[in-house]
Amino acid sequence: MSGPLSGLTVVEMAGLGPAPLAGQFLADLGAEVIVITRKSGKANPADINNRGKLSVALNLKTPDGIETALGLIERADALIEGFRPGVMERMGLGPDTCLARNPGLVYGRMTGWGQDGPMAQMAGHDINYLGLTGVLHAIGKKDEPPIPPMNIAADYAGGTMFLLLGVLSAIYERHHSGRGQVVDAAMVDGAPALMALIHSLIAMGRWSEQRQSNWLDGGAPFYRTYECSDGKYISVGPLEPQFFAQLVELAGLPPEHMASQNDESEWPQRHDLYAQVFLTKTRDAWTQVFDGTDACVAPVLTWSEAPQHPHMQAREVFTSVGGVTQVNPAPKFSRSVPDPVTAPPAPGADTDSVLTRLGYDAETIAGMRARGILT
Repeated sequence: MSGPLSGLTVVEMAGLGPAPLAGQFLADLGAEVIVITRKSGKANPADINNRGKLSVALNLKTPDGIETALGLIERADALIEGFRPGVMERMGLGPDTCLARNPGLVYGRMTGWGQDGPMAQMAGHDINYLGLTGVLHAIGKKDEPPIPPMNIAADYAGGTMFLLLGVLSAIYERHHSGRGQVVDAAMVDGAPALMALIHSLIAMGRWSEQRQSNWLDGGAPFYRTYECSDGKYISVGPLEPQFFAQLVELAGLPPEHMASQNDESEWPQRHDLYAQVFLTKTRDAWTQVFDGTDACVAPVLTWSEAPQHPHMQAREVFTSVGGVTQVNPAPKFSRSVPDPVTAPPAPGADTDSVLTRLGYDAETIAGMRARGILT
């Protein structure tokens, strides 16, 4: 494999949500990611989170299954898992056991609430973690309930990305210490960490806790979306005065607005005025008006429209594999370019080849399958 992480071996415990996405990103960038799944099955070309990985099906309810898993972990640089605290320990694959077998192992743990604390054993989802951190309260319209931003902010931004940051940081630290360690990545830690700017603005008295009352939450008439005459939407965001001046000129807004851009007392009535202005043209007509300018205006595209946009095509952001549209590896590298995206494997498809690399012969593998150790 090629890519900046070529030569890195990661064992991933099959699951849902942020840990599989972390494994996908590692595989995208060249790491060998071996997923331990519980049962073999048919390939699913739409299972994008498993692309570029190897898949081994083990019965982890048997001692031999656990021992085989430990054999994989013993040769890995890192392990990532996304179970509730204590699940891996009860299986016999907890950090103490794994680090005893592989002292250099980086053991990445992904949860919503964290490995400890009074809520650690409670179930939860993205919306709950955002609720606890203060992030969810800030998203939505002023006089309506908060709106969950899908599962991007906690699961993936506060979860996946901090798991990756922690695991790769611990691998870097291992170059100095020679020792592995446990990475406790919790969404309730990561999501609020992303809000450092907002906490700064609150501390400076420049951010209201009332929704849709601030620069970046739709409160400002120059930072929000507007409906166009065809029912589609345009995104508007010229925060800087020189960019706002271009918006005013090109949209035909009152010139005097440039001198009072940040007068919050004027914002409510300007919302209505700007809304009326943007209703006079279609989304694509407005896109042409602002194309090539610094007015910070761009169309709001649908999932199916985004891959067709000229800029997205020029950047080769999207690709199609087996008829499934998906995003190419990111970010881009000048030298260590990752391999092209491939279809995800069937669960358990690589069991025999991976075990052969571990030293198991064909007869032993057949016997393990007959005894239900390989599923």
